[in-house]
Amino acid sequence: MPKLSSIHIISFLTLPFLIFSCQFSQEQTAVNQQTEVKVDSIQNQQNQEIVQFVEKLLFAAGNKNVDAMKELIYDEAIVGNTSLNDDIWMTKLWTADEIYDLYSDDQSMPYLEIVDDYEIIVTERMALVKADAIINKFGVPGKREINHITLIKSDNQWKLFSIAWSVHEQPKEKLKFDLKIFAQGYAQVWGSQRPEFVAMFFEDDGTLQVNDGEPATGRNEISKVAQSFMTKFPDMKVSCDSLVHKTNGIEFHWTLTGTDANPNGKGHKVKVSGYELWTMSEKKLIKDSKGIFSSEEFNRQLEFGIDN
Repeated sequence: MPKLSSIHIISFLTLPFLIFSCQFSQEQTAVNQQTEVKVDSIQNQQNQEIVQFVEKLLFAAGNKNVDAMKELIYDEAIVGNTSLNDDIWMTKLWTADEIYDLYSDDQSMPYLEIVDDYEIIVTERMALVKADAIINKFGVPGKREINHITLIKSDNQWKLFSIAWSVHEQPKEKLKFDLKIFAQGYAQVWGSQRPEFVAMFFEDDGTLQVNDGEPATGRNEISKVAQSFMTKFPDMKVSCDSLVHKTNGIEFHWTLTGTDANPNGKGHKVKVSGYELWTMSEKKLIKDSKGIFSSEEFNRQLEFGIDN
């Protein structure tokens, strides 16, 4: 057998090592990529949870629903606000209990806070959130609020630890009525447990009819209709699914979800869809609304639940 030179021996020994190194490098790259994907997935999931929490918090605050707010906020939380008045920045601080008292007694209009941009930093069980939002009332954009929020995760649930926001005026050209925002605000207040908020979206002498029922005329009567749904479904949420412009009005398509709380009921969850046909007034409020949904399906779900 011919002898192998030392160079050949080194080459022979080195080649498998190079092949192994290349394979290891490729495998390590694949592992790194998988790790990065997993990290990104976890971060995305965390960010989605945080966005959902903030949206829920802003939803409760816009509806001035104190009971809902208490579920989301630590008892020791601090709330702060900074606004510019006569070229002077003014700052206010409240405890959580003080905020609850203010919102409980607040009879002013509900508002819809729409976040345009989020910045989120998550470190273990803490999250820092910047939410750049616009305050909207009855379809008209108002002031811009930049919210700085600290969240703490306890028992696998996020809760508000502190929030501070600065208030900024908007250019007048942006303060224009938007029917889609009006509809989103209208949908939001159906989950407010404040029936008078629903009635505020109607003219003083507006009407609301549900299927073939007797039309409710005037804000007091409309409030009673809203209260009947809120009593039956304390956790009720209504989504704005779409708006369809028709020759005889505007169709506001919605989906209602909630759990039947009637003592004589079965306690089932329901999810039904329908629409209201709106006639809008010159004041950009609802003049008349005709609500239409399947009573048969609604009653079936009350009796047997969604999945049966």
